[in-house]
Amino acid sequence: MKMMTNLFSIFDPTTSFYNSMNWMSLMMPLMFMPFTYWLLPSRLQIIWMMFMNLIFKEFNLLTKKYYKSNIIIFISLMSYIMLMNLMGLISYIFTPTSHLSINLTLSLTLWLSFMFYGWLMNTNNMFIHLVPLNTPLMLMNFMVLIESISNFIRPWTLSIRLTANMIAGHLLMSLLGSSMNNTLLYLIPLIIMIQNMLMILEISVSMIQSYVFSVLSLLYFNESN
Repeated sequence: MKMMTNLFSIFDPTTSFYNSMNWMSLMMPLMFMPFTYWLLPSRLQIIWMMFMNLIFKEFNLLTKKYYKSNIIIFISLMSYIMLMNLMGLISYIFTPTSHLSINLTLSLTLWLSFMFYGWLMNTNNMFIHLVPLNTPLMLMNFMVLIESISNFIRPWTLSIRLTANMIAGHLLMSLLGSSMNNTLLYLIPLIIMIQNMLMILEISVSMIQSYVFSVLSLLYFNESN
């Protein structure tokens, strides 16, 4: 029981009974975004802009012609989630995206705004999405029920996917780190190599999950329009 308590203590948002400063990490990604202060951009700004242009081209293919200006919202969402995920890999920094309360707040806010706008402005199109094309007449009632359920669980699947991936990676790294105390001396280089490989995997997962979250949000936005 004590082992499990220590293992899951990395996800505990409370630093003390009276004060919890861990949630300040929600604002920390804004400090790491490269700002333009000089006439000539730095190397970090050049790399960041190249990455943003690549993401813009990917999102541009998924967006309808009349809604190109809304891409900046989803690019900002991806940047924010990605920086929070990457910051969580640094020692002694709290990871907000490992908590369902943060991820569900992001996904539910976006999903509700898309649904309200779609049902108020494009009611007929929203009804059309409930019945897929070429559906047999006998299955139309069941398809409406299935599509409605799949539509309602979208924010939950978005948030649970991101939360589960962050928790799984942190738990693996914690288990490997705690196992080094009880292993033989000649096995320590092997464990360090495994940890480095897992760290590279976690960096890629942090970037991929932020991309998946923003892309799915963009697809839900296109469907409501």
